[in-house]
Amino acid sequence: MSNSDLRHLELRQLRYFIAVAEEMHFGKAALRLNMTQPPLSQAIQSLENLLGTPLFIRTTRHTALTPAGMALLPEARRLLEQANSLRQLAQQAAAGARGHLSLAFVSVADYSILPPTLRAFRHSHPDVSIELREATTDIQLDALEKSEIDAGFMIPPLPEKLQQLLCYQKILTEPLMLAAPEHLLPRHRSLKMEDCPDLPLILFPRKIAPSLHDAILGHFHAVGKTPVIGQEAIQMQTIVGLVSAGMGIALVPQSVSNLQRPGVVYHPIEDAAPAVEIGIVWRKDNPSAVLASFLQLLHTTTC
Repeated sequence: MSNSDLRHLELRQLRYFIAVAEEMHFGKAALRLNMTQPPLSQAIQSLENLLGTPLFIRTTRHTALTPAGMALLPEARRLLEQANSLRQLAQQAAAGARGHLSLAFVSVADYSILPPTLRAFRHSHPDVSIELREATTDIQLDALEKSEIDAGFMIPPLPEKLQQLLCYQKILTEPLMLAAPEHLLPRHRSLKMEDCPDLPLILFPRKIAPSLHDAILGHFHAVGKTPVIGQEAIQMQTIVGLVSAGMGIALVPQSVSNLQRPGVVYHPIEDAAPAVEIGIVWRKDNPSAVLASFLQLLHTTTC
C-alpha cells in the first residue's frame, strides 16, 4: 500500500474498527455507534481494502481479530486519542496557555522582578516553554527589532527610532546603594555621597544604559566629586566582584544587595540618590497569545 493510499484513511474508519474490536460483534458495535450494521460492515471492509489485509475473522457465530487487527488496535486508539486532543491543544494555544516565550533581561532584573514573575507564570502556564537570555539593553533592543525575542526586561529609555515599533511598560523603580570594600566604612552605615570614599568608580559602559550612567555621574558631580572610572563591567555580579577585589566602589540597585560577596558592604545613601527603573519592552505587532498572557500577568496589556 502506497503513502497516497494512506491519505484516504479516515478517523471515522478507525473509530468504527475500535468499536467492533471492543464489542467483538458487528450488531452491538452498530448500536453503540448509533448506526445500522450494513454501513458499518462496509466501512470495515473499506478499511481492510485500504490496509491490504483482513482485520477480523468473521463466522456466523464468532468475530475475532486477526494478527493484523490485534497490531492495529493499540495504534488506532493512540491516533484517535491524539486527534481528540487537537481541539484542546489549539484552544490552549489560542488562549496563550501553551506555546513558547522568549525573554531577555538585564542582570539587574535577575535580582528583583524576574524570579517572582517567572515563578508565577510557570505556575499558571505550566505548558509554556520559556527561553531566557541575559542581555544588555542595547542588545535586547536589537533583538526586538529583528523579532528574535518576544520581550525584554531592560532599562529605559527607548531610542526615538524604535518608539513606533515597541511598547514599554514600567515595572519597578529602586534606589541605588553604595557597594564598597568592607574595610573602608562601618558595616551598613548610611552615608551622604559627599562622604563617599575617593576610590575608582566601577561602572557599566554608557552605551548599555546611557540615562542611568549619566545620572550616576551627575550625582557625583552634584556633590562636588569627579570620580575616576577605574573599570567598566556589564554584569552586576561582575561589578560587585570587582568591589570585593578592592578595585573600587560602585552604585548598584538596592536588590543587588542580596548578592553577598566577601569583603563587600552595601550602604544606603542618605541624600536623593539616583534610582534605576526597569520595564518590559515588546513589539507592538507581536501576535503571540503567550506573550499577551505574560503581559497580562504583569498588568502591562496597554502601552
